Amino acid sequence: MVDLNKVSVYSLANREVLAIYPLDVYRLSDKGETEISASATALDTDLLHLLVLIDGTANVGDLEQKLPALAPEALRDRLRVLLAGGYIRQPTAEEEMGLDLTSFFTGTAAPAQHSEGARASADREAMLGAPALEADGYYVSIARAPAAAWVPKDGAVPALLVIDDDRDFSALVERLLVKAGFAVRIAATREEIVAELRGTPLPDLVLLDVNLPGINGFEILHKMKQVPALKATPVIMMTAEATRESVMRGLVGGADGYLTKPLKSENLLRGVRTVLGLV
Repeated sequence: MVDLNKVSVYSLANREVLAIYPLDVYRLSDKGETEISASATALDTDLLHLLVLIDGTANVGDLEQKLPALAPEALRDRLRVLLAGGYIRQPTAEEEMGLDLTSFFTGTAAPAQHSEGARASADREAMLGAPALEADGYYVSIARAPAAAWVPKDGAVPALLVIDDDRDFSALVERLLVKAGFAVRIAATREEIVAELRGTPLPDLVLLDVNLPGINGFEILHKMKQVPALKATPVIMMTAEATRESVMRGLVGGADGYLTKPLKSENLLRGVRTVLGLV
């Protein structure tokens, strides 16, 4: 039985200062390595204990499982202290695994498997999110409201990328979003999707269909979150399934919101504005 009184890792409290997600993996810096091996340490016992558990493979969800007595928001606060102190770091681009997006559009890649810890973190939020999505056709995780609203540069408007193989549907979404003041690009084929995710400027937000020919949208989402240049790009999943499982798959993969098809125009605009911090 999931304890809904336990603060979700997706709660607003866990996004203060620095957003830390269940799939994030941290590595020891040279300073952190020295701190562990030194005969004396400047860190308190709790921080040192956490530092020892960071091995470059365990993600934040895994750390939560290893420290069940520690509330999720307290764990993330300690990670922020270690990051600010230079004891841990995020992986470099060279250390990231599978940076080639192409393989995710072949249709041969196995579904991404996430750790038990990351899945448990997402499952808590999904228990609340799935009913809302089913009832309203719209759901944005509280965790994914940005720490700061989107800021225009040189008079620009937010650039949105719609990934969907239904050209008529994409055209309808484009008309609604352009009328609301957004710039919209559309990608449907493998070549178009790869070009948009590799090119510049990158989109400010991606609207991603779940059921694409030859590829699952959740796999594209997972791959985006592995690539340093795309990791911070918010994603709203567009799906015909308002199930707890689908919400959990999106949350654990890093999705910021969900819209069920057929879309309601007010839900589409509300979701986009919420994720961009424009409401």
